[in-house]
Order: sequence, then C-alpha cells, then structure tokens
Amino acid sequence: MEKITSYLIQSTVNTSRCVHGKRTSCSPPTKSARKKKNPIFLEKRVYQGSSGAVYPYPVVEKISDEKKDKLYHALFIENEYIKVMILPELGGRIHMAYDKVKQRHFVYYNQVVKPALVGLTGPWISGGIEFNWPQHHRPSTFLPTDFSIEEHADGSKTVWCNEVERMFRTKGMQGFTLYPGKSYIEINVKIYNRTSFPQTFLWWANPAVVVNDHYHSVFPPDVNAVFDHGKRDVSSFPIATGTYYKQDYSAGVDISKYKNIPVPTSYMAIQSKFDFVGGYEEDVKGGLLHVADHHVSPGKKQWTWGNGDFGRAWDRNLTDEDGPYIELMTGMYTDNQPDFTWLQPYEEKSWKQYFMPYAEVGYVKNATKDALLNMEVKEGKRQSHPVHHRSEQGRACVRQG
Repeated sequence: MEKITSYLIQSTVNTSRCVHGKRTSCSPPTKSARKKKNPIFLEKRVYQGSSGAVYPYPVVEKISDEKKDKLYHALFIENEYIKVMILPELGGRIHMAYDKVKQRHFVYYNQVVKPALVGLTGPWISGGIEFNWPQHHRPSTFLPTDFSIEEHADGSKTVWCNEVERMFRTKGMQGFTLYPGKSYIEINVKIYNRTSFPQTFLWWANPAVVVNDHYHSVFPPDVNAVFDHGKRDVSSFPIATGTYYKQDYSAGVDISKYKNIPVPTSYMAIQSKFDFVGGYEEDVKGGLLHVADHHVSPGKKQWTWGNGDFGRAWDRNLTDEDGPYIELMTGMYTDNQPDFTWLQPYEEKSWKQYFMPYAEVGYVKNATKDALLNMEVKEGKRQSHPVHHRSEQGRACVRQG
C-alpha cells in the first residue's frame, strides 16, 4: 500500500447527521504525458466505432517512463458511511470511494496515476469513476475541470465539476452530493448545448471495480441476453452457450464471473426494465451498485481486459500493485455503444444517478437508492430475503405474494 492511501482513508466524520467537505492536496505517484504543441485534425481517424477527430484538443502520443510524486488538488466529501475523493484536475473523476462500514474501497482505487494511450486524446487511467461525454473515452479525461462546493440547508454538501468541451462547445456539469445518514453518492448531471446548431453527445459513467475468482457482475433478473458493441454479436446471459468474442462457451459458461472470461470482452444488457446494475465480491461479501431510472439510463455494460495473459499485461500497464479490475459502465439514453443522443440548439438535458456500496445481500434482484433486495430459492424449499438499507428509513417489510 502506498503511504498516502492510509492517510486518505482516515475518517474525519464519526457522528451521524453530518457531512464534511474540504479541499486539500494529495500526491500519488504519477507518470507524465507531454502534449503536442499543435493539435492535429485526424479527420479520417476511427476510435471505438466512431469519429476519432478531436480538433482543437491536443493529442498525446507518448507517456513518460519515469514515475514521480505529483501534487493534485483533491476535493473530499464524507459522512458517517462513506468517504469520496474527487480530482478535478483529472476530468472531475471520482478517484476514491471508500466504504467506512466495511472498511473497503467499493470502487477500484488505483494508488498510482499511471496513464496509457487508451483515451480519445491519448492518456487514460484506470480506477475510480470516469464520466465520459461528449464522446467515449472523454477527450478531457486527463485534463482539468472547474469546480465549486455547495452547502445545503439539510446538511448535505455538493461538489460540482464542470467544463465547456472544445469539440462542440457544449457545457457539462456533474454534481456529487452526500447526505447525512445516507450511504450513497448522488450525481446530478446537466448537459447544455450553448450553440445555435444541433449537437450530439453520449454519457457513460465508467466505474471500475476490483475483480478476482470470487467476483461476479450483478445484472437485473430480466437480462437474459447481451449485445456486443454496435449489436454486432449476441450471447445468452449469464450462461453463455455459443461463441462470443471467438471464445467457445458451448459447454455453458457463466460469463457474469470474471474468472470465466479469458479475453478482452464487452457485453451490454438488452432491454432491462430494472433500475440497477452492479457487482459483488463473494469472498468479502461486499459490492457496488448503480441505480438510475431505466427510462433515462438503459445502458448496463461490463468490460474486461480478460482473465488471461493479455489482461494481466494490461494490469501491469495501468497499475503498480492494485491488480485486475473491470468496468461496469452505465449509459444514458442508449443501451449500446457508440450510440449518440441529439441536443437541439440551446437545449439542456439533466438526470440523476446513484452509486453505493452494499454488503451481505449477494446477487441483488431489485433495488432503489434506499433499499436492495435479494430473493433466492434454496434446494427448492426455502426462500431467503436479504434486505440492505441505504438510508435511515426505519422498519422494512418483505411480503411474499
């Protein structure tokens, strides 16, 4: 563990009904990236199935091999349940989200800033929650954003990160709010077209989670099939029974489990009517869940480098000691990539989404931001009904109908 990590996870709030927000600095080991002096047009470049033209953004084509400590401006919000660190200098991403009850990072925490040339404009880092717009991966994912901190009458606090992106001149804002007595992060997003011309955008939040042989993704119970990018291939889910990404799963393989996917693989849920998606580590009985209105946020995706030699090589490229991860991406206005949404002249779109830790429940069958439910039939006889509360709601009742 890097020395700074033990400092960052220290609790500064131990009482209920309190949210603490502060600005400070942190200095994780970092590899630097040098920008080209003159942005290039790249008019015919293709990037992840869509245009790779990024002008007037500069494009980085080389990452330094030297690691050194670098000071970053860090914004913290914390209550009695969770502690969140936001780095506005790295695209306004959530870099750390720590579950103080389970004493674990419920989002993959990369202790180093170790970019690789994966992003639309070059540098990209793994871990945390990245917010991709107006294109994936966000062109400013390794660039600074503006920020502000708001305090509210109910005791909650919000950190806003915002920017005017350079390609289409649209404005994007994400506000991260913690409430007293509630163990979820509320994210309030606003996208505004400042121009007199229609513009396009996509929005995929990109949380990373730790994976191992005990991990499985938690998709809603109505997800029986998944698509590849562009819906160019399909697989049954969670048990794959055919060929997917050139892998033979005809024996019947559970592809919700990281350990069973040997190669880089994406899959996206088809037409779920549920509002959640997440992942769970059976060995530590803890996980991450995302909740948002499925009419606005239909996108539920998993991406992995694969549990094989190629994937392990990429683990070494992106971190020093924190191991493998997967991405559990959540998309607005679309269930597939790289689909885009229109913004009419001067139009604003806004929505809310929630990320939260949870424990002991296992394979969630339904969820809201306030409660998670699992129901399982064991040996054809007995049903169990684990319920996990996300806020101070008093008593809850589960009825079998």
